[in-house]
Amino acid sequence: MSSSMDTFIAGLPKAELHVHHVGSASPRIVAELAARHPDPKVPTDPEALAEFFTFRDFPHFIELYLATVELVRTAEDVRLLTFEVARDMARQNIRYAELTVTPYSSVRRGIPDTEFLAAIEDARKAAESELGVVLRWCFDIPGEAGLESAEETCRIAVDLGCEGLVSFGLGGPEAGISRAQFKPYFDRARAAGLHSVPHAGEGDGPASVWAALNELKAERIGHGVRSVEDEALLAHLAERQIPLEVCPTSNVATRVVADLDRHPIRQLLDAGVLVTVNSDDPPMFGTDLNREYAVAARLLDLDEAGLAGLAKNAVDASFLDAPGKARLRGEIDDYLAEWTGSGSGF
Repeated sequence: MSSSMDTFIAGLPKAELHVHHVGSASPRIVAELAARHPDPKVPTDPEALAEFFTFRDFPHFIELYLATVELVRTAEDVRLLTFEVARDMARQNIRYAELTVTPYSSVRRGIPDTEFLAAIEDARKAAESELGVVLRWCFDIPGEAGLESAEETCRIAVDLGCEGLVSFGLGGPEAGISRAQFKPYFDRARAAGLHSVPHAGEGDGPASVWAALNELKAERIGHGVRSVEDEALLAHLAERQIPLEVCPTSNVATRVVADLDRHPIRQLLDAGVLVTVNSDDPPMFGTDLNREYAVAARLLDLDEAGLAGLAKNAVDASFLDAPGKARLRGEIDDYLAEWTGSGSGF
């Protein structure tokens, strides 16, 4: 990747659709939380965290992710984490992000639901006014916690809710955890006006994607990379332009894909699937959205115009309102035109 392309990516206005709240905690923030709430499973030295976040496989990733979740114990922790995530996004020229939040994890640890919602909303409003980053929420069910977590997540989302909430999701391990069992909760969330965005096709195969589509009425699929194992599914996704939230480095870190050169992103695009590029749990995977765009540029042989098109895919697939989409698409077009007009960047 040339320095010129890196510069272009750094300045490109972007939207991110698949990025986790706690999973976006930087080593500095994780170390600070670990110092506040000592836990022998999590080191307090930011350098030691790099070794800590080295995953043997997807179940091991979940184990370490949950150890980090345990450190978020107060509404003050929630507010700090949320605003710092937005600060990191602003540094990358991310203008809009749909952040996946798991309220069940925090409420179960003793943070009152209303205080949790107030904390993320306060951080959201501050991020927009102070940093220029528009945040929206996807409240997701931690699938490994079962139907109790689904009921509680649905209650918080539907009965309480908050201004920034736009969608309802399902995370955690996929293998051995049926998507269909969560149908009643997705039905309730959809009836309340929330969009359906479950994870599928990451830790499990195409059957999990079909279940997300047929049972949970998914409008976007979190990950979905294993859809390439089913030609009928690829055709279905392409025909209906159901977006996939693809996270290349994450897929390698969690051993879903052997290495980046064997990542199926090109196969997905060649099949006509609408692909967006995202970072998932960026500090945990040693990445950020700018790096994921650089990875995509290499894997897909994209020039600046191709990267701008990828950025507009995310805008189009987002749940941002129509004026917001038009404004952000315009920013991307203006940026590309200015870059191209300058001949060799700014």
